[in-house]
Amino acid sequence: MNPLLSRLQPYPFERLRQLFAGVAPNPDYRAISLGIGEPRHPTPDFLKSKLCEAVNAPDGGLATYPATAGTPGLKAACATWMQRRYGLSLDPATQILPVLGSREALFSLAQVVVNPRAFADSTDGLEPVVVCPNPFYQIYEGAAYLSGAQPWFAPSDPKRNFAVDWASVPEAIWQRTQLLFTCSPGNPTGAVMPLEEWQMLFELSDKYGFVIASDECYSEIYFRDEAPLGGLEAAAKLGRTNFKNLIALTSLSKRSNVPGLRSGFVAGDAALIKAFTLYRTYHGSAMSTVIQSASAAAWLDEQHVVDNREQYRAKFAAVTPILAEVMNVALPDAGFYLWAEVPEKFGGLTGGSDTDFAKALLAQYNVTVLPGSYLAREAQGFNPGAQRVRMALVAETSECVEAARRIAEFIKNSR
Repeated sequence: MNPLLSRLQPYPFERLRQLFAGVAPNPDYRAISLGIGEPRHPTPDFLKSKLCEAVNAPDGGLATYPATAGTPGLKAACATWMQRRYGLSLDPATQILPVLGSREALFSLAQVVVNPRAFADSTDGLEPVVVCPNPFYQIYEGAAYLSGAQPWFAPSDPKRNFAVDWASVPEAIWQRTQLLFTCSPGNPTGAVMPLEEWQMLFELSDKYGFVIASDECYSEIYFRDEAPLGGLEAAAKLGRTNFKNLIALTSLSKRSNVPGLRSGFVAGDAALIKAFTLYRTYHGSAMSTVIQSASAAAWLDEQHVVDNREQYRAKFAAVTPILAEVMNVALPDAGFYLWAEVPEKFGGLTGGSDTDFAKALLAQYNVTVLPGSYLAREAQGFNPGAQRVRMALVAETSECVEAARRIAEFIKNSR
């Protein structure tokens, strides 16, 4: 067996199942889960129709092997969306590659970028480094380990709206860094990176030669008039139109409420796209032409995205004030999570433990939230997710409001 597999930690939801083992939820309340970030708004009807149409297409459908590089129609649709959303003119043939959702691409990109033998001649046993935000999406960590690298976690700063403290990364780490994962809007914090932050990372990339993977799967769920800045957009604003050492990854899962479609694309540095395409040819990760057909329709339509965003805006506007009365929580920049601080007292307990909070809330009010410490690692002496919980507001508004009211009652009864 690959010995690197032993480095992987249990996924947060497995840890949650272990935490809740033996907990009996209060049967007086129906179960409400805010634990998993799985979109639950209805899939647009036109996308379901497009899938059926593609299956029955006489000139393709399920009867042909798909090409790894993707169909010209899908790649053109992705390029059209990048122009509409970010004002970018990309070459569909060389700067865009369809992938099976951003999760799969985030993982496999590390296998392409990282050279596990970069320090093979070193006498001190150094490994290449993959820098990640902390808290973070756990795929970053797994991708680092299984590529033969060591993850290094840069903490988020609550005093700066959970912006990642990239300046805290030591020069000795940057010297070994081969890949940097960014997530903007962030999971779980919802923080959006400003232009000056991108500029700092681009300068570091130029100096040390590492690749930046910009995870942007939450980019279309935001609460203010200005849409979140994208990585390629930031590069273009700074005159970096060749997107050197930069790859952006996006997905239809959250944007179009189709997590089961497993469809997204990567865009950016043409040299990286070429290498990634070669890897994926052997990896066997070509997207079905049926999925590609529906995906193209999704990227070309914007009205369903606007409608989806308005649902989230209404939901967060209803839920956030209820929770803000009893917890330190505020409307995020973007995304569909609330990142709330656990109060000192709750459910008859004291201490502000995120795991105790989640257990007691489930037992007393049958509401599931995810402990923040499960989404982060202890690094540089602390776990930046400790004493926080992540709430995924993915259900209908009425269910999320009911959950918020229960949480508020749970906390108020301890005062």
